Amino acid sequence: MTLLSSLTNRIFLACALLVAISTGITIVLLNVSVSRRAEENLRAGLAEAASLVDQYNRTRFADFVVKAQLIAGLPILMGATATGDRATVQPIAEEYQARIGADLFVVVGRGPRLLARAGRVQPADDVLGDLLAACLESPDGTTFTRLPGGLLHVAAIPIEAELGTLLVGASLDRDAAEAIRAVTSSEIVFLSGTTIAASSLDPLRTAALAGSNAIARRGTFTVTLGSEEFIGRTQPLGDGPIGPVALVLRSRTEHLQFLSTLRWQIAMIGLAAIAGATLFGYLIARTVTRPLRALTRTMAEMAATGDLTRARPAPGRWDDEDVRLVATTFDRLTGALEQFQREAALRERLSSLGRLSAAMAHEIRNPLMIIKSIVRSLRRNPSDDVAEAAASLDEEVARLNRVVTDVLDFTRPVDIRLEAADLGAICRTSVQAAGAIADAAPVHLDLPPGPLPCVTDPERLRAVLVNVLGNAQHAVRDLPAAGGDAPVTLRVERMEPSGWRLEVRDRGIGIDPADLPGIFEPFFTRRPGGSGLGLAIARNIVEALGGTIAAASEPHRGTVITIELPDRTLPTEGRP
Repeated sequence: MTLLSSLTNRIFLACALLVAISTGITIVLLNVSVSRRAEENLRAGLAEAASLVDQYNRTRFADFVVKAQLIAGLPILMGATATGDRATVQPIAEEYQARIGADLFVVVGRGPRLLARAGRVQPADDVLGDLLAACLESPDGTTFTRLPGGLLHVAAIPIEAELGTLLVGASLDRDAAEAIRAVTSSEIVFLSGTTIAASSLDPLRTAALAGSNAIARRGTFTVTLGSEEFIGRTQPLGDGPIGPVALVLRSRTEHLQFLSTLRWQIAMIGLAAIAGATLFGYLIARTVTRPLRALTRTMAEMAATGDLTRARPAPGRWDDEDVRLVATTFDRLTGALEQFQREAALRERLSSLGRLSAAMAHEIRNPLMIIKSIVRSLRRNPSDDVAEAAASLDEEVARLNRVVTDVLDFTRPVDIRLEAADLGAICRTSVQAAGAIADAAPVHLDLPPGPLPCVTDPERLRAVLVNVLGNAQHAVRDLPAAGGDAPVTLRVERMEPSGWRLEVRDRGIGIDPADLPGIFEPFFTRRPGGSGLGLAIARNIVEALGGTIAAASEPHRGTVITIELPDRTLPTEGRP
């Protein structure tokens, strides 16, 4: 026996394999989808952070410029600058530098001549000269310069009446990088060319970044710093194509760290789903194979014992519907086989009975003929007692002869001779024959109008109707007479699409429900003096005619015998 030879194993393995493949595909697709979405979110966040860096730098510097323009137009500064006295201008410059928070605040008079400087950034005089020249040459009046520890963004603002120029600057150093990092949740690196001017990274990562080729890249890139992988994007700090830029970095390792935990959780859930589905598949397989095994055991026991009445196990609540259908079909099969066995045994008994009855009929009828002859002689005796005894003997001889005739009729094959006939005429003659018996109950005949053509054996069908009508008349004989409808009714109606239905209905004592299944069996009778062969012979004849006969009864309400005959055709000449 191999692993796949069992239906349970095949269903179980198929379910487990299907669930494993489905779960695996789902996990892979989910992992790819989540990873792609996380990567997209990371890149979108990086782009947003770069935009915030540009906005922060522009807004912060624009604020300085606007304030410096207002200061450059103030009379106090204009008046002090017009004097050309450093001692006069310096205190005013320091006051306004403190108010606007500029890192560089320089007043240059005519000449140009340096009148005052303030702020924490103190470049040399020659550097100031270069800054002033660069600003005057720049279209927007601003320029960048690299200083130790960062970059300096400088703007030159003319003082009213051409008295001089005001230089204000904001530094982009580590403090500025830290401030921007707090806003954007990203690491910020300021570059001047390919040199790092300031960075919010720690010194080790800053050194690693300086030694990589990432500082020469533009656009979006990835770089490994130490044990972490970063994704970066360059953001120009000015409007020109060249000039300092800011690198916006986000730790790809940190932001995607949740994926490893998520993958582990998905894997555990997938394994749990596979385990649950495998168990569920096994249970489903059991609902299919358990009743099949029980049915197989019952079949084996039947084969070993020959007992077709052995009951199979009762179906379970969760048994498969198809398996229930197989079990029900098996029950019908065993019932049919059991019925076949009973009928075969009955045929064997009837065959033996036929042989026995033929011999008995010969042995019984010869003495009966002698007795009948003697009885006829005795009936001519003038003595009333002798004549009465002879009449009783003659009646018993006739009854015994009828029993012998019934036994012979039942055991012989039914010889059917089909011919065209009128079913209405057959019914009328049957009612007349049944009514010819003394004290017979009246029979009401209910026929459709017009002739009722059919192909049947008139004599055999008439014998059946007379027998059934006689039983109905006997059932109502001892009941008190009642007005209204006749106690026995013979009704004929057309069946659709073809055939005839004959009903013999009586309002007699009815048949006990326990006796009803056996009334068509031979030698079954509850009537004193009955042979129990009348209805058995009637069933043989009706079945030989291709029809069916059935009974329905309710105790104390009456009985209905229904005969259904199909339409027949006359046999072709020369055809057996």
